[in-house]
Amino acid sequence: MMQSFDLVIIGGGMVGLALARSLQDTDLRIAVIEGSVPSKSIPDEPDIRVSALSRASETILKNLGAWDAIEKHRCAAYQAMEVWEQDSFARIEFSASQFSQPNLGHIVENHIIQTALLSQVEQQANVTFFMPNRCQSMAVGESEVWMTLDNGVALTSKLVVGADGANSWVREQQGIPLTHWDYGHSALVANIKVDDYHDGVARQVFTPQGPLAFLPLDDRKLCSVVWSTDPIRAEKLAKMSEVEFNKAITAEFDGRLGLCHLTSARRVFPLKMRYARDFVTERVALIGDAAHTIHPLAGQGVNLGLLDAASLSEELIKLWKAGKDIGRKRHLREFERWRKTEAAKMIAAMQGFKDLFEGDNPAKKMVRSLGMRLVGQLPGAKQEIMSRALGMKGRLPELAKSPVKQSG
Repeated sequence: MMQSFDLVIIGGGMVGLALARSLQDTDLRIAVIEGSVPSKSIPDEPDIRVSALSRASETILKNLGAWDAIEKHRCAAYQAMEVWEQDSFARIEFSASQFSQPNLGHIVENHIIQTALLSQVEQQANVTFFMPNRCQSMAVGESEVWMTLDNGVALTSKLVVGADGANSWVREQQGIPLTHWDYGHSALVANIKVDDYHDGVARQVFTPQGPLAFLPLDDRKLCSVVWSTDPIRAEKLAKMSEVEFNKAITAEFDGRLGLCHLTSARRVFPLKMRYARDFVTERVALIGDAAHTIHPLAGQGVNLGLLDAASLSEELIKLWKAGKDIGRKRHLREFERWRKTEAAKMIAAMQGFKDLFEGDNPAKKMVRSLGMRLVGQLPGAKQEIMSRALGMKGRLPELAKSPVKQSG
């Protein structure tokens, strides 16, 4: 039997669920297709996949009614950031008090964010879940998209949204080309217990081998680490004995928080920049990592994705209220221009930051030292950087502005 929907979201992760939740007050018929059933239980031990949520993301999640559930679990606010370069004078610090902010953001496990959103979306009468299911075929017609799932169920939809990650099946089915490059690094992620309290400070050191970030978790001596280095070295670090690994990471981090002790598994992820040529084709839209992936230097990937979801829902609600076809490419061009511009700015900023800190040429090191000192002293320079990092600059969707509603 054929089931008809107005919107099918492929991907039930954080970004896909945020889109579904942000359409709660419409009568759009929505389907969410997700290949695995997320566990709703929160493990005792913190997961190694975390996100640094910006103020804009926090506001979106508050407006979607998910923030209370997130705060009840391991939601770690950080009050300051320290960035420095190994073996040079380059250093800069940011603190929430400088910008009259309660904090600079929150470090939260991805699973906790996903679970909080899922519990909200499950309450929506206008959402049907197909989980665990995968799409096997997708054919775009003039007025709808025809899909078949792996369990034989057939669906039609006016619009299909690919929120299915960096290796997007939807993007591939549509043959949407990618601009992409390999950053030449892999990221090793793990959780590390440190001897000294982290004091709610996010720290990042730039070394000749790449950046190493220590993100403060809820436990005052526990940090999530993202260690970017060349792929061969990353694999070696992942396979080292715990004793050797602890020595290596303590040395790389300049012993800033005392001795380091591994408390979790280690996982390695290749780092690639991806930017879809089209975020929208006829009856198909891409959001989150399906549309773009960036270097994790500033932890902005999930924040970009949540802004995509909030921006797309804003455009879809306008079209729905005006009685227009939500799947027509011409109707979604404004969303595409909006989000491509914001993603391109972030990609360029991250690339510039990465290029600035690459190499240990003495002249380049001096430029870095002077540049950081200048940014620290120039009126408004730090404010500008932090406003962007908090997600308070640029064109924001309404959901990312002050929390105006609480959804139950």
